[in-house]
Amino acid sequence: MLSDNQLYAKAKTASQNAYAPYSQFKVGAAVLTESGSIYSGCNVENASYGNAICAERVAIAKAVSEGDRNIRSIAVYTEGKDLSPCGICRQFISEFGSKITVIYRSSGQIIAKEISDLLPDSFSKKDLR
Repeated sequence: MLSDNQLYAKAKTASQNAYAPYSQFKVGAAVLTESGSIYSGCNVENASYGNAICAERVAIAKAVSEGDRNIRSIAVYTEGKDLSPCGICRQFISEFGSKITVIYRSSGQIIAKEISDLLPDSFSKKDLR
């Protein structure tokens, strides 16, 4: 199985494809599913800023579009910055499970936390019943 550092390296590679002409803030993500498959994504900006999409959501959407919804972990990378997923991405990740491991850099170190630690008391399917 892939280590956290290996998945983080895949996210770093994905960041090279980012389309970030406005912010110059390139982000990459890599999702590891229970099947062992890896799906990568990068952020894609738009002149209409609200139409931008984060790397995490791109990678998850690729997995889901391939029928692979059992996400084990996701790594997020941006060069030279400590970064954890934004609030929208935290909610998006949590849709696929509260035990998903999120790998990112904090205080210069690569760390791993469960999405439930990053988004406690998240809104979920059970709230729609």
